[in-house]
Amino acid sequence: MKTITVMLAGGRGERMGGSMNKVLIPLSGKTVLRRSVEAFRGLTDEMIVVARQSDMDAIRREAESADRDFPLIFASGGFSRQQSVLNGLRAASAGPEDCLLIHDAARCLVSPAVIRRVLDAVKGCGTGVPSVPVTSTCKLRDENGYVLHTLDRNAMAEIQTPQGFRADLLKKAFRRAEKDGFEATDDAGLLEHAGTPVLLVEGDRRNIKLTSPEDLPLALMYLKEEEPVMRIGMGYDVHRWEAGRKLFLCGVEIPWERGLLGHSDADAPLHALMDAMLGGCALGDIGRHFPDTDPELEGVSSLLLLRKTNELIHQQGYSVCNADITIVAQRPKIAPYIPAMNRCVAETLGLPADRVNVKATTTEKLGFEGREEGLSAYAVCTLEKTRIQI
Repeated sequence: MKTITVMLAGGRGERMGGSMNKVLIPLSGKTVLRRSVEAFRGLTDEMIVVARQSDMDAIRREAESADRDFPLIFASGGFSRQQSVLNGLRAASAGPEDCLLIHDAARCLVSPAVIRRVLDAVKGCGTGVPSVPVTSTCKLRDENGYVLHTLDRNAMAEIQTPQGFRADLLKKAFRRAEKDGFEATDDAGLLEHAGTPVLLVEGDRRNIKLTSPEDLPLALMYLKEEEPVMRIGMGYDVHRWEAGRKLFLCGVEIPWERGLLGHSDADAPLHALMDAMLGGCALGDIGRHFPDTDPELEGVSSLLLLRKTNELIHQQGYSVCNADITIVAQRPKIAPYIPAMNRCVAETLGLPADRVNVKATTTEKLGFEGREEGLSAYAVCTLEKTRIQI
């Protein structure tokens, strides 16, 4: 059985109060859409992203930037939710026995556990829809607003997505709805109309649908509970001394008889700091992002690379809280330049001066640093979660 997910990302977001599609809103470093796509990693074989044509370029960029292990297909949305789902199904390569998951991209906090429960239900009986119990008292009213009677909340459930169905059952339900001119508010309603039993499985109260601005702080609160607020990164770098090159340490040019050998300006302390920043966000190292095989990076200032690294961690929802750098070299004497180094790093990262500390030490003539073959640098930084962006 293959699993295919139809991701509905065509909402206009009028109730959210903005002009942009709500699934493109950044939420703690990642857009709502990206979080929704990444939720299905390891749980689907294919995903069809359905969106309005006017948003398609932005939707495509965000979906393709997500950390995923499945291919993406893009389809245009329809005049209604039901038509958008149908457009997604037409783009899917689903056989009769395959599992189709229909998910609202605005539910970006859906957990793998909920998705697995839906999949297990589909494998067992052909349908699976997540739900949570209704906790408030609900009343049925007439057209004038008067109460007709109180509903039994023990018999009621609040429905979520993804809703899962065996492909032949869902397609049959769509054919029946088209024949009868029936419009449902969710996919389960189509199967109910066709007379197919729908099984409810346990949902999750965190699996909220982002509809109004009031939902965003709640989503952020849930994310803070799931994601670390503070991270720590450590970096290390070494460069060999080379005659005839300028010496740059922490962005400051230091007059001396030799410089450091490297593809860029070989600013080892900044390279160590960049590795610490990337490591703290689990983004690999500087060799991955700024390879020494890139001709455009030859001789480039490491301050420029530090700015780009800062942008990378901001995209992950983090910023540098403080940085501590140690330079290890027998010569030259570095202490007179440390205040300028502190200022340079702090300004580049947009930090107060007291958040950066550069220090230098020798090895008492031991090791390659003591033999004046090269210079090494260590860096440690803390990263803190940035605020929500709306």
